[in-house]
Amino acid sequence: MNTITMQMNADKLIRSALQEDITSEDITTNSVMPHFLLGEVELICKGDGVIAGLAVFERVFTLLDENTKFTFHCQDGDNVKKGELIGTLRGDIRVLLSGERTALNFLQRMSGIATYTRTIADLLKDSQTKLLDTRKTTPNMRIFEKYAVKVGGGFNHRYNLSDGILLKDNHIGAAGGVKKAVQMARDYAPFVRKIEVEVENLSMLKEALEAGADIIMLDNMSVEDMKEAVRLTAGKAKTECSGNVTKENIAKLLDIGVDYISSGALTHSAPILDLSMKNLHAV
Repeated sequence: MNTITMQMNADKLIRSALQEDITSEDITTNSVMPHFLLGEVELICKGDGVIAGLAVFERVFTLLDENTKFTFHCQDGDNVKKGELIGTLRGDIRVLLSGERTALNFLQRMSGIATYTRTIADLLKDSQTKLLDTRKTTPNMRIFEKYAVKVGGGFNHRYNLSDGILLKDNHIGAAGGVKKAVQMARDYAPFVRKIEVEVENLSMLKEALEAGADIIMLDNMSVEDMKEAVRLTAGKAKTECSGNVTKENIAKLLDIGVDYISSGALTHSAPILDLSMKNLHAV
């Protein structure tokens, strides 16, 4: 995540998280540390995984005090091991204490998503199928969670509702059918936008192909029907497999031949990577 992206999009969300945790003051820290004292603390990994979100972790503290200094021994995307020293922080002990939980919440969540994504992306590395995330993200955490997916080796689906056209079952119902929905979307949207249609059976697939859909999402279809859908599509549109995809069941989808597999589990079911700030001392 570059500096421009951080300042334009992430800073306000990081500030909001800090404000959630410190509504007026950190009463505990102010009780035991009433004045400035320079200190140092270690960031330690407590499990094996993929680190993601170091810039966000750092930004939590520099928003509190721009003089906080960091030394990291790895970078986003690196594999880390239990007990590994990820880095050290040096600064006002009050800042190190007050920012600790918010910073760790971001880093643990993002690293957990990157770790879970990596386990699934590795299963697809010998295929032409790309692993995608979804919009099933934690409110106000999307920019961080989708970044973590990329760090883990996945790819981002549309970022939000303004980013692409995806006609799902309720859109199709509202429009009165697949063909009508595709035509209405094509009439309304800029010509540079691709149109993706969610289908639940081969009949809907054929209708979507006849309507000229650019991408077809095969939602919760059987493996046999998805294979037939890929055969019928035959390059006329890109294909995406979706519906309760997890690391436990993705193996059965590997030889279907779809262009993309999307998984909401990447962001809604990934456990955190346990990290801790330890050994705080004055310097």
